[in-house]
Amino acid sequence: MLNLVLFGPPGAGKGTQSTRLVEKYGLIHLSTGDVFRANIKGETELGVLAKSYMDKGQLVPDEVTIKMLKSEVMKYENPKGFIFDGFPRTNAQADALDHFLEEIDSSISQMISLDVEEEELKTRLANRAKDSGRVDDADPKVIQNRISVYRAETAPVKEHYKKQGKWTKVDGLGSIDDITERLFSAIDKL
Repeated sequence: MLNLVLFGPPGAGKGTQSTRLVEKYGLIHLSTGDVFRANIKGETELGVLAKSYMDKGQLVPDEVTIKMLKSEVMKYENPKGFIFDGFPRTNAQADALDHFLEEIDSSISQMISLDVEEEELKTRLANRAKDSGRVDDADPKVIQNRISVYRAETAPVKEHYKKQGKWTKVDGLGSIDDITERLFSAIDKL
């Protein structure tokens, strides 16, 4: 099973690139953001709780996120693998994901990190707010907070996978097609 953690700050292009990786490799894309947004739209108990954190640019607590992710993974029989997008965001989540995958005789194949400069992230997020109506991307203060939270709390997760020899950095600047080709190249070397 090919299990990838697609990693990078908000606006790095994880969702866009995940679509292309799904098409090429037949993987299942699990975006915690998409799952949270669906729960928020449906006004589920989890959605209301997640929204209270997301509106402030904060991370949803680990135990909520992990429980939700396990449920999503278990919906599929004999998958070729998964793209974990937006997860893990903390070292505790990375440990929990490793343990969960071990329970189902699997593991993370590689963390692929999209490297994008902060000013480019801000531009992409502002454009995404206009194009897709993502209100969480419309406020520059929330954008800055999301980037700051990523740098302080999420970026250290790459060390978890570096220690396992499962971390690859991919340049996230340039055209969407150029970035896709760099990702394909990195994955094909696994």
